[in-house]
Amino acid sequence: SAQAVGAQHTSDEAVALCLVRHPRGAMTKILLMLALALGAAGLRWPAAVPQRRATSGRAAGARLERAVGPVAVAPVEAPSVGRSSESAVDAMRGAAEAPSPFKKLMAANRAEIAVRIMRAATELNVATVAIYGYEDRFSQHRWGADQSFQLEKKDPADAAVRAYLDIEQIVALAKREGVDAIHPGYGFLSESPEFAQACSDAGITFVGPTVANLKTFSDKTTARVAAIAADVPVVPGTDEPVTTEAGARAFVEEYGLPVIIKAAMGGGGKGMRLVRDMEELGASFASASTEAEAAFGDGSVFLERYIESPRHIEVQIIGDGKGGAVHLCERDCSVQRRYQKVVEIAPAWSLDPALRNKLHEDSLRLMRSAKYLNAGTVEFLVDGEGRHYFIEVNPRIQ
Repeated sequence: SAQAVGAQHTSDEAVALCLVRHPRGAMTKILLMLALALGAAGLRWPAAVPQRRATSGRAAGARLERAVGPVAVAPVEAPSVGRSSESAVDAMRGAAEAPSPFKKLMAANRAEIAVRIMRAATELNVATVAIYGYEDRFSQHRWGADQSFQLEKKDPADAAVRAYLDIEQIVALAKREGVDAIHPGYGFLSESPEFAQACSDAGITFVGPTVANLKTFSDKTTARVAAIAADVPVVPGTDEPVTTEAGARAFVEEYGLPVIIKAAMGGGGKGMRLVRDMEELGASFASASTEAEAAFGDGSVFLERYIESPRHIEVQIIGDGKGGAVHLCERDCSVQRRYQKVVEIAPAWSLDPALRNKLHEDSLRLMRSAKYLNAGTVEFLVDGEGRHYFIEVNPRIQ
């Protein structure tokens, strides 16, 4: 139960209870609020936000308004965010009571995550905009928004996902329609520093980490460098993306087999191949690169030594962009199929308390050193001897 989970952790971590009770909508809402509540010190919140009744296709929002009625909101000063865990948590609690400074939010994604984003925006009285490819014209996320617009593929022969990777078209559409914030969700452009920069250049708030954060953590090889600099243990691997089979063979010859090939950009199990035999290396390298290119628009990969039968533990972090960060405890994501997480258990079961503390401390040290903004996940592997290794940061919602 939420009460049982709360009893196991300190008061600074009590905010995690909202994720236990309402794990989907609450997490997205926190992201929406953090973009300005934690990212702009001294921001003055608007004195009032006009209440909007849900429009066609947003029955859930209408039912909520009928049930609780319009909510009066007093003027609120943006919370002052310090470096301590207490101040960061207080900032989040204060943000939960403040009106949203956004007038119109675009969900630059599709399907389930886009529905979650728009549901959270509706709860905050923010108008919503959906985008969709032709193949998704009957998808639920389109009908759950106040406005929806079809994206055009540059080449009709392209895969359906290519439309969602068109930064220029998405930003131009947002600017034309008066969107003042874009939430990227996960996948697609969520970890793209180019997309975040394009939003900034257009005067649109990117609801996510800073451009500098994304440049560090969206590329798994630069994330490794940051982890090493922060004295966080890593799995032996390539320090730069590998673009040729010859480069992959050179790594294997130095470190041996087995190795795992991973997409340098993006995550979610895409572009991952386990190699146990040198004869498999060429085909595995090519297929991993092709899959990464299709999923993230970048075929770069890197290699790591493969750890047999590890536990996969990840720590949820929220940062204020100034060197302050808190963790919302950890999850055990070891139950996977084809590198896709099937079950996540929070908190991680049967984890040695000393190891749990090390995972939390290493995650905070890394994210504080990067002055991380918004929500992110620091992922580790734990071997059979209880040694933990950093593998990546997901600089986005999960």
